[in-house]
Amino acid sequence: MRYDVITIGSASRDVFLSSPDFKIINGGETMGQILGLPLGSKIEAKKIVFATGGGGTNTAVTFARQGFKTACISIVGNDLNATAILEELASESVDTSFFQKHIDDMTAYSVILVQDGGERVILSYKGEGQHFESSQISFEQLEVHPASETGGASWLMLGSLGGHYDLIEKTLNWATDKGIKIATNPGSKELELGLEKLKPLLKRCAVVSMNQEEAAGLLGLESDKEEEIFKAMDEIVNGIFIMTKGHDGVAVSDGKSVYRAGVPDSPIVERTGAGDAFISGFVAEYSRSGDIVKSIQLATANSSSVVTQYGAKAGILEKGNTGLWPLVEVTISNKQKVISKK
Repeated sequence: MRYDVITIGSASRDVFLSSPDFKIINGGETMGQILGLPLGSKIEAKKIVFATGGGGTNTAVTFARQGFKTACISIVGNDLNATAILEELASESVDTSFFQKHIDDMTAYSVILVQDGGERVILSYKGEGQHFESSQISFEQLEVHPASETGGASWLMLGSLGGHYDLIEKTLNWATDKGIKIATNPGSKELELGLEKLKPLLKRCAVVSMNQEEAAGLLGLESDKEEEIFKAMDEIVNGIFIMTKGHDGVAVSDGKSVYRAGVPDSPIVERTGAGDAFISGFVAEYSRSGDIVKSIQLATANSSSVVTQYGAKAGILEKGNTGLWPLVEVTISNKQKVISKK
């Protein structure tokens, strides 16, 4: 089988606990808002939801539901949580035959404490996710579509790989050699590698996505310096740079223009997986049409749908479904001058 999209990234078992007794308190300038749980207390959870997560699996499900032949490469332990992850992906027609399975640690596991309003605290056990091995990925067995054969090459969606530079580099070398287009949403461990190590890797990517705080931190800039952030990232990224802005929507640069969109007035249950839903929705549409406006609209619709349910996958949209809310308006500007709205 030739794959349209290959996702590489984390896989986890997630449990969500919600309670009106989870209180947000002010932690001051150092900590900001924090979730306060009195020591020695016993707090009743009003809702519990078991799901699967991890950037590798979340993005794979978007691509599969959008009609792409998709393979996911990740790592799990030899336990029941691994079984749940693999069974769910199989039910979504995602190929998991390239998964790594180790017996020396447990599958990654997260406990998400959800406060009314959608804010949450994630307790994350990385487990086997820390032990990704480049030598165990059978790149030679991955059949892909070179651009010269189809007019539209296969895509590699690169998520968090625990900051393993050798794995990132080997994966990008393989994709570049094969003529595969690369999209990435680097995780915290990748960003910790620093700008100088990431520059040559990001330059190979057709689509790079970060939130505004991540981009500013990587560049050593203040987070409100949007113009400076885009100027710096345009020099690093040859393709498209996506900067998500939470409640304020998104800004996207193709090096020539900046595309901006807000978010629909949709309810928020909890936000886990919103970023994965956005970049995978963007790449799914961009690979089909090459239209940045349409890509932002599907990405926003996908992300907005995901946050209306518990878990990172339940709300992912099927092909042809753009959700319950009108598509967002996208404003296109060039050198601070608005040139069109769509």
